Amino acid sequence: MGKVLEILINPDPRLRKTARELDKDEVTQPETRQLCADMFETMLKQDGIGLAAPQIGESVRFIVVNTKDGHIFLFNPKITKKSFLKDWDEEGCLSVPMYFGEVKRNRFITCCYLDENGQNRKIKASGLLARVLQHEIDHLDGILFIDKAKNLKKLDEAEIREDD
Repeated sequence: MGKVLEILINPDPRLRKTARELDKDEVTQPETRQLCADMFETMLKQDGIGLAAPQIGESVRFIVVNTKDGHIFLFNPKITKKSFLKDWDEEGCLSVPMYFGEVKRNRFITCCYLDENGQNRKIKASGLLARVLQHEIDHLDGILFIDKAKNLKKLDEAEIREDD
């Protein structure tokens, strides 16, 4: 089991850096396995559906995504195909708390990555999974959803209490 890590909050400058790739040997190291467990635990504790390593202060190309079928660890994820079709939908971010906005994303993507065992993998994604992958991969390039969002709005305390 992992430990809950602190999530960096915008405007922390570490969120704006381009993360470095990991080689296959680094992916399989015990420290990286611990990072997987810690990031997964942190994402769950914060009710997130995705988390990128830069959000916890690690400038490496690694994301974890929680799907209806379970979680996926993706090292060095790279989008290799994008649909022409795009959709607008509301997004938020653990590193930009209380803010939501509409972001235009590709409807379908193909993403190549290394799994936690250093094996090459490919995933074809649509819907929410495609959106989350694009959002998290943006983090690896120092891009936040607020850079792309329209109709950005901040929740106030009253709206938060209504949701509880």
